[in-house]
Amino acid sequence: MSAQEAVAERTQSDVVRVQLELARPEVRVARDGVGKRLFDITFALVILALSAPILLVAMIAIRLETPGPALFRQRRMGLDGRIFELVKLRGMRTDARERFPHLYDYTQHREEDADGFFFHQTGDPRVTRVGRILRKYSIDELPNFWNVLRGDMSVVGPRPEIPELGHMYGNRLAVILSVRPGVTSPAKADGRDHLSLEETIAEDVLYVQTRSPLLDLRTILRTVANVFRGHGV
Repeated sequence: MSAQEAVAERTQSDVVRVQLELARPEVRVARDGVGKRLFDITFALVILALSAPILLVAMIAIRLETPGPALFRQRRMGLDGRIFELVKLRGMRTDARERFPHLYDYTQHREEDADGFFFHQTGDPRVTRVGRILRKYSIDELPNFWNVLRGDMSVVGPRPEIPELGHMYGNRLAVILSVRPGVTSPAKADGRDHLSLEETIAEDVLYVQTRSPLLDLRTILRTVANVFRGHGV
């Protein structure tokens, strides 16, 4: 990591910490127990073992289509605002930021714009042909289970956000970051990428306030069903 990247990471961490402190008095959320963590580890090990051949084929396809690494790493906000590196299969061109800098100008988005903000735009020019297939069936997110093993994430929880968009969550950011982010969530299972940021935030807050093992199981089953149908992307 370069000195410039290190400074940027510290700055992002400081911003998230301030946002959390501003909203902290409103947060009263019980921590997840040992049972959920044991389930996360077991589930992640099984998925990574079963999906190993798929991951291998996908990584070869990525490298054949475009130059660059098959894995993509990005800083995301985790439990209590801790910044961690999310691991995914790369679905975009490696020069996407240079070719489309306006798509990375997050300062143009405000909290009041959340209702019209969507995570993935239709026909995103940054996404490769292989990337579109990977996204349709959520294959690009299989490496997330490595983050689950590391303790950065849970199988079910609010999807982790990039620090640059934390300001759009307002006081609700502290609620969402009071639990581990997830590979899937009720919002992901129900609407996948068709939900606006505002709709996703509302569902994430509701999940944090009402989460239970039964809700997690239902979320996993809905996610699997939608993934096999290629629904919602």
